[in-house]
Amino acid sequence: MAAAATTKILVIGGTGLMGKFLVEASVKAGHPTFAFLRDLTPSDPQKSSIIHNFNTLGVNLLLGDIHDHQSLVKAIKQVDVVISAVNHTQVPDQYKIISAIKEAGNIKRFFPSEFGIDVDRNNAVNGAKTLFETKVKMRRIIEAEGIPFTVVVANFFTRHFLPTRPELRAIAAPLDTVIILGDGNTKAIFNTEEGIATFTIRTVDDPRTLNKILYIKPPANTLSYNELVSLWEKNTGKTLKRVYVPEEQVLKHIQESSYPKNTGLAICLSGYVKGDHINYEIEPSFGLEASKLYPDVKYPTVDEFLQENNDRTPFYLNQFIASNIE
Repeated sequence: MAAAATTKILVIGGTGLMGKFLVEASVKAGHPTFAFLRDLTPSDPQKSSIIHNFNTLGVNLLLGDIHDHQSLVKAIKQVDVVISAVNHTQVPDQYKIISAIKEAGNIKRFFPSEFGIDVDRNNAVNGAKTLFETKVKMRRIIEAEGIPFTVVVANFFTRHFLPTRPELRAIAAPLDTVIILGDGNTKAIFNTEEGIATFTIRTVDDPRTLNKILYIKPPANTLSYNELVSLWEKNTGKTLKRVYVPEEQVLKHIQESSYPKNTGLAICLSGYVKGDHINYEIEPSFGLEASKLYPDVKYPTVDEFLQENNDRTPFYLNQFIASNIE
């Protein structure tokens, strides 16, 4: 592991949903870690707290902006690996990171901001299709430019898709009913952000994952929505009424909704009904599965996550579709 201890890692978007976990995992693995930030003293208390934690961990904080080419090049020249964790609105802007990587000429590997569904293998519609197509374009640009890469596919983040009750404040009705798309039996994949970050950092010096897709598909985290609700019921001792929404009705909701509701529902339709997390075989020519590649990594299971975070709920879809639709 001597090489791993000297590989310098830069995370762009380090204070975001996934970025902070990547920074922490990089530090934990012993890598010299750099975070590329627009503001070192943000007014947002949450971001300020994250930056304070980075300082405590000894992270090298680099001030810059992806729209400032020279600041990007200067930051990239200091490291070996670049991980982009920019949010979905900035995905199209990653060509600026690619341009800076080309000019710097020293990067051993680039991780584009993906971490969700495999955008080359899905049946998405509406806003989800548009978002995925943007990520596909980024993949093709990276390949065409000859930049060494690893793409991480982790599907659904547990913290996002298993929200807390306060995060569901827009729902006024009592949460005794859970919305389920389709028949609830299609398998989907849920991963904790910590697990995703740990697996991602493990790949940075692994030649087996170079120019490949790393799929994070642990068997214990592959379950249907019915199974997910049952896990929650087991851990809380509560029983929910399950309302099943047919695919045709979901599509109608998507067509009649505006952004971001339509995109959020379309992403859920892709995973929970179309089976886009599991409807393909991972071929060695393009990808590897993380839990098989790194069997020593202890990743949190969904069951463990729910037990340790009893404020988490299965009501994500209730934000989009009313429970009184019957």
